[in-house]
Amino acid sequence: MTSLQIGPLAFPLSPLLWFGALLLAQWLATRLGGAQARAAGDAVWLAALAGFAVARLAFVVAAWDDYRAAPWSLLDLRDGGWSPAAGVAAALAVLGWRAWRLVPLRRPLAAAALAGAAFWGGASTLLGVHQRPPLPALALQSLAGEPAELRALAAGAPTVVSLWTGWCGVCRAEMPLLAAAQQREAGVRFLFVNQGEDAAAVRRHLAAQPFVLHGVWLDPGSRLGPLVGSSALPTTLFVAADGRIVERHVGMLGAASLAARLRALQAAD
Repeated sequence: MTSLQIGPLAFPLSPLLWFGALLLAQWLATRLGGAQARAAGDAVWLAALAGFAVARLAFVVAAWDDYRAAPWSLLDLRDGGWSPAAGVAAALAVLGWRAWRLVPLRRPLAAAALAGAAFWGGASTLLGVHQRPPLPALALQSLAGEPAELRALAAGAPTVVSLWTGWCGVCRAEMPLLAAAQQREAGVRFLFVNQGEDAAAVRRHLAAQPFVLHGVWLDPGSRLGPLVGSSALPTTLFVAADGRIVERHVGMLGAASLAARLRALQAAD
């Protein structure tokens, strides 16, 4: 499962789990803090802010060459550019510092950290956030109406599968980035799987673009999203050469985060 549907809106699941873990940790720290309840709760929020800031900063520093051409894009947090290990280390360091300074906070903060980690780990495992499932078997059609099978199209090479539609504004905004990557990355296969639109509508949309896409396919029943656990568009799948999905990203990708994922995808093979 990659996204959560609430009415007409779909939200990426991973940030929701992080936020849930944070709320649980803050509640427990406050509950166990006694006379220092406010200080315990504040320490959790401070650790969380430090963790998120360091996670973003560590990613930006590592991918600075990709951000250099458009430095303001580093402020767009939707691109999924984070270094979780650095963020977790920073958060634990802040909690350790507060516990060292105030002895009464040691038990509440330790319990809060363990509870937050248990919530994240348990919920992620239960919902399959970190699973590497095989790309589902799914019949697709070309714009000319010719049949094809998704696994066969992706077989034998690292592959990026973009789930999109012409009416999705974020999909349209992201498409030039993916088109440029398709031209640049000769070792990666790109498949653009339209969700639910007919061939005529897709042709009209593509004809209006200043770029050319190769590997455009139709999923008339919009079945691929549910099969990979996502109800949101755009959704991007990063598939290793062995056919397993190594990452699922919901929402718009930025140039730096796409480049980092492509490097990881090719390294996985």
